Amino acid sequence: MTDDTDGPSRDGAPTDSSERVLLEFEHVDKYFGETHVLKDVSLDVDDGEVCVVVGPSGSGKSTLLRCANRLEEIQNGEIRLDGRSISDPDADINRLRQRIGMVFQSFNLFPHKTALENVTLAPRKVRGIPEAKARQRAEELLADVGLLDQADSYPNQLSGGQQQRVAIARALAMDPKVMLFDEVTSALDPELVGEVLEVMRELAADGMTMMVVTHEMGFAREVGDRIVLMDEGRIVETGDPESFFERPETDRGEQFLSKIL
Repeated sequence: MTDDTDGPSRDGAPTDSSERVLLEFEHVDKYFGETHVLKDVSLDVDDGEVCVVVGPSGSGKSTLLRCANRLEEIQNGEIRLDGRSISDPDADINRLRQRIGMVFQSFNLFPHKTALENVTLAPRKVRGIPEAKARQRAEELLADVGLLDQADSYPNQLSGGQQQRVAIARALAMDPKVMLFDEVTSALDPELVGEVLEVMRELAADGMTMMVVTHEMGFAREVGDRIVLMDEGRIVETGDPESFFERPETDRGEQFLSKIL
């Protein structure tokens, strides 16, 4: 992917990508009416990092992701992508959403379009990519997620796991800098979870920057570079997977793990 307008270029001065911050949350507050959902949240996600956000229901995990691509507006603080503010009211939201891909619990595929058409639609309509080129890229992505043979199938002809894999391919078709995954396996039958997680493992292995909200602790431990525990709208603990799962630093971390493991 190339981007010649926003933020530092990957073609610029050499940097250690493992240390270059790509997505930043700085003292972020989010309210829903009188309810304080995110409380002074600060978090950096490095280029190529898989940051897994865990915590009990209602802790603010999904809201944090939704704020990252302006599906929700924050009241205080700042969010930056590649050094550029994305929480500024004047920021180009459409351009922002091209650079931050998001996959939701529900698949949100267009039911009247085939898998291939779902993947090609945004590149053609938003980025103006010619149909033949968009189709070629879509076929590559569907092959990557193991669904090229289902390219002409409609969503109602696909299993839940297959639909979610199409949704991932659709997000990747915009060549995002970072991918956000919000409980993408929670609506799936247990036997379909593995096929979606395997696609995410392959993305991580390819160096895609990812923020993942999940209850799949095995995946978090295996694939995550860092675990972020949220509770009541705050980040209460962060650490590498081995440290977090074996030696949590906080009482809240110990309590959380005792209930889920």
